[in-house]
Amino acid sequence: MSTHRPTKDIGQKAEEKALQYLLNKGFVLRERNYRCKRSEIDLILVESKTLVFVEVKYRSTSQFGHPEEFVSDNQKRSILQGAEHYITELDWQDPIRFDIIAIDAQFNITHFEDAFY
Repeated sequence: MSTHRPTKDIGQKAEEKALQYLLNKGFVLRERNYRCKRSEIDLILVESKTLVFVEVKYRSTSQFGHPEEFVSDNQKRSILQGAEHYITELDWQDPIRFDIIAIDAQFNITHFEDAFY
């Protein structure tokens, strides 16, 4: 019998951990797993007056690189497209930014603010 937890469960646990981390820092949650066409954004929050789009990356090992290195250009483009749609939908006028929360096997969090645009 396998002791490996399904990837989806671990991903959800990592996302929950990232959310709690951000809420503890004073962020306010607006959306979770926001979908628009083929785009999915893990978390959308507000910090002060900034709308923050967050990609959560979990890796059980750094053997092939750190979690934050696994946000591909295609994924960034997809997140940008979803963000543009969300911003237009809301008629958001204040600043925006894109963060990455990297989580390792011990569930340590590294927060990269303004990770890409």
